[in-house]
Amino acid sequence: MSSRFTRATIAVAASVALAVSAAPAATAVQAETEHRGTLPGGGSYVLYEPADWNGTLLTWSPGYGGGGGVATAGPSAEVVEWLTDQGYAVAGAAAGSGWAVEELLDAQPDVVAQASGLLGEPEHVIAWGSSMGGQISVALLEQNPDVFDGALPLCGSIAGAIPMLNASLDGTYALKTLLAPGDTALELVDVTDEPARQAAFRAVVETAQQTPEGRARIALAATLAQMPTWSQAGTERPAKHDIHAQQEQLARIFLWGAVSPRQPLEQRAGGNFSWNTGVDYVRALRDSGQHALVRDLYRDAGLSLEADLAALNAGERIAADQDAVAYMQRNATPTGDISDPVLSLHETGDAAPTIGQAGTYADRVRAHGGQDLVRQAFVDRPGHCAYADAEVAAMVTALQERLDTGRWANVAQPRALNVRADEISAASGLERGGSFAQLKPGVMLRPEREPAP
Repeated sequence: MSSRFTRATIAVAASVALAVSAAPAATAVQAETEHRGTLPGGGSYVLYEPADWNGTLLTWSPGYGGGGGVATAGPSAEVVEWLTDQGYAVAGAAAGSGWAVEELLDAQPDVVAQASGLLGEPEHVIAWGSSMGGQISVALLEQNPDVFDGALPLCGSIAGAIPMLNASLDGTYALKTLLAPGDTALELVDVTDEPARQAAFRAVVETAQQTPEGRARIALAATLAQMPTWSQAGTERPAKHDIHAQQEQLARIFLWGAVSPRQPLEQRAGGNFSWNTGVDYVRALRDSGQHALVRDLYRDAGLSLEADLAALNAGERIAADQDAVAYMQRNATPTGDISDPVLSLHETGDAAPTIGQAGTYADRVRAHGGQDLVRQAFVDRPGHCAYADAEVAAMVTALQERLDTGRWANVAQPRALNVRADEISAASGLERGGSFAQLKPGVMLRPEREPAP
């Protein structure tokens, strides 16, 4: 990183001696050495030092609630071991709990400082993580261009919490308005009792799923939240015209994908950061890509889709708290203004985040003139962060090649990634998984970063 390493270099002089003395004795793990310690701002870190360092440091951010307060350095012990065998130094932080975006954004540059003090200045520093940690990774790159040289978000909500929870609000608003408008336990925002809210939505969905009318309305609500029609791991992809199998997938993912925990995030933000003022639900359904599915289910149920859409457009809307929105913009709803490369990985059947997050983030990067900096890879299957170890390893080495050469060439193309994953799996025994797929993702129906006027 040469002269770009500013904040971390300043921090290390004051902190590394204390952290090393507080850490337990280094433990040999095959060819690697484990270092653990505390961070100057609170929390802890772990660093796995390889026997022969290649100059690259990877800093891992966990997903929501991940780690249980113990710092981890990657998605699995097998991946961490493989990376250190290849010469990578891998590190991670534990800071805060739950939606700990703010704490991890502060902690990770300090992790880089600790690693620099122990190993020497890295040539490349990659921010990576899964789910919430993927979101943190792109935010770290954006907010700390003097510290991080690249980002590798896995299944990350890289367009941020604001559009993700706006999509969830559209789904829960539609479900409540059409199926249980008088049920006060169906809290849409300003949540006071998350477990009771979750239970109330579950009861409504389970009851509605027993009738054709309820199934049609669940499909409409799930579609407005952009839930995928193939969402359940271990199931076959529903046939293109099998509207009932697709609806079942939507119903089964709705609670996990659309009724995502809101109260912890609102507590962090100091209020409600979601809104649906100004949303035209007729247009939203038309742009969803699943209009025909919803229309056919309504026809089978003998319901008027136009009447239900009119009811949604006429319903009482929800405005956001400006201060809460500003908090989530900082922690973190990335702008896409970057100067270093991002390589992201997504499952097409993920519901939190949906694949539209990939397209929306790419659009933001493009708007800032950075289209040559971002590449996105996909595996065509349902699930959330269910990547095989060899798939993850292939992504790391592809981004490494981009950093080494300054060019993407074809390293992020499905064919090249499949070859890498095959070779890594054959040589190491890491689980291979499926195949990378060629895909152009759509965008979110609600890509906003700023609240509606």
